[in-house]
Amino acid sequence: MKESYIKLLVYKYFFVPLLLSIPFLLYLSYKTSLDSTTITVVEPPPSSTDPPGLKIRPGYTSYDFYIQRQLNKTLNQKLRKIWTTRDWNRKIHVFSGFFNDLKKKNLLFNSFKALCIGARMGQEVEALKRVGVSDSIGIDLVPSPPLVMKGDFHYQPFDDETFDFEFSNVFDHALYPDKFVDEIERTLKPGGLCVLHVALSRRSDKYSANDLFSVEPLKKLFKRSELVHVRTVDGFGLDTEVVFMKNK
Repeated sequence: MKESYIKLLVYKYFFVPLLLSIPFLLYLSYKTSLDSTTITVVEPPPSSTDPPGLKIRPGYTSYDFYIQRQLNKTLNQKLRKIWTTRDWNRKIHVFSGFFNDLKKKNLLFNSFKALCIGARMGQEVEALKRVGVSDSIGIDLVPSPPLVMKGDFHYQPFDDETFDFEFSNVFDHALYPDKFVDEIERTLKPGGLCVLHVALSRRSDKYSANDLFSVEPLKKLFKRSELVHVRTVDGFGLDTEVVFMKNK
C-alpha cells in the first residue's frame, strides 16, 4: 500500500509536469531553430543600379547566395555536357558570324586584346581566335582552361586599361549592373569597345538577376562611353546587340 502511494506521488509530481511541459519545450526548440536560420535580406543598392527600364530581381539575400545560385547553373553537369558537345560547334559558328560582322563595320580588329565576360566553356573566346583575334581570354566563376580563367565580372581580375575589346552576353546575370559596367570601363583602353548581347523582349533565364527593357538604362550606366551601334540579333535567347566606345 505504501509502495503504491509512493508511485502515485512520483507520477503526480514528476511525470505529469514533465508531460505537460513537452509542448512548451517543443515550441521553444522550434522558435530557437527558426530564429537561428532567419536571414536578413540585403537589398541591392538603389539609384544607379536600378534606373527606369532596368529591374533587379528580388530574392537575393546576400552576395554569397547570389554567387552560389550562379554556380548552380555553371556547375550543372547536364548543361556542361551540352555546352561541350551539342552546342560547342554551333555556338562557335554563330559567335564567329557576330564577330565577323563587327570586323566588317571596323569595330573589331585582329590586333585587339579581347576579353569575353561570363564565357563559361569559352565558345566566344574560340570564335574570336578563329576570326583572327588571337589575343583573347574569357572569365567566369568556374575556369575552363586554356580559354577561360576564373573571375567575377563584378570584380575583374585585371589592371586598368588592359583590353581593346570586351564582349558579354550575361549582362542579365549581373546583380549590380553599375558595378558590372564600371569594371568594363575600368579595364577598357580609351577608345576601346564593349559589345553586349542583351534581351529586351524575353524574360526566360531563371538564373538572371535583372531584367532590361530598353537600351536607355545602358546609356546611363556607361558614363565614360558613347553608344555607337545597336542592331537586332538572334543570340541564343538574346535579341539585341549594343556597342559602346570608351571615351578617349
